[in-house]
Amino acid sequence: MFGDNEIRIRQEVCRIGKMLHQSGFVAGCDGNISVHLGQDLILGTPTGISKGMMEPEDLVIVDMEGHKRGGKRSPSSELAMHLLFYRLRPEIRAVVHAHPPTATGFAAAGIALDEPLVAEVVVTFGSIPLAGYGTPGTSELASTLTPLIPEHDAILMANHGVVTCGQDLLDAYMKMEKVEHYARIVAVARQLGPTQPLNQEQVRKLMKTRESYAGNKQRVTSELD
Repeated sequence: MFGDNEIRIRQEVCRIGKMLHQSGFVAGCDGNISVHLGQDLILGTPTGISKGMMEPEDLVIVDMEGHKRGGKRSPSSELAMHLLFYRLRPEIRAVVHAHPPTATGFAAAGIALDEPLVAEVVVTFGSIPLAGYGTPGTSELASTLTPLIPEHDAILMANHGVVTCGQDLLDAYMKMEKVEHYARIVAVARQLGPTQPLNQEQVRKLMKTRESYAGNKQRVTSELD
């Protein structure tokens, strides 16, 4: 039987899965979600299931090496990408991978979302880089993500999609929403063009705000731990 806390987390994974599906960020059996349970155990979505149709018992548990430790279904092959985030960013608690159409369109076009056009996006992300293409579920993908993960909470993956991480699952999901929203803004700005990016001094001030916000968030997380 699952403990009360694990039941709650499983229910939240399914809720976020439905939100991804309803938002059009995934189709078919696309995407995957994971949560760090502690004790080097990761709760993740299985392969071959719609994220909008999952039940709590469908989820699987793996250790930090990717070995299955619980659940009837098979883990997603892309959980290796999630484990890479947890190894490189031990402070995070959740990872979401999806294919939001506009942001994935930028990834397919080989265009990063790193132009500072919206102040709130600079404060939230700094920038949203583009990782080079790597075959999903292989070490190729890990090698392209590894240099970017330590400094970025959201990454476009060339010809693939988007991955975000957060202090909890809702945080990681909200970042996915923000990436897609920003991609739409950038697409419109380029159509109206030319774009008017923030200047270096304006970005510098926003990055100071970002550092202060990140520091406070880390302090609160440490106190809760």
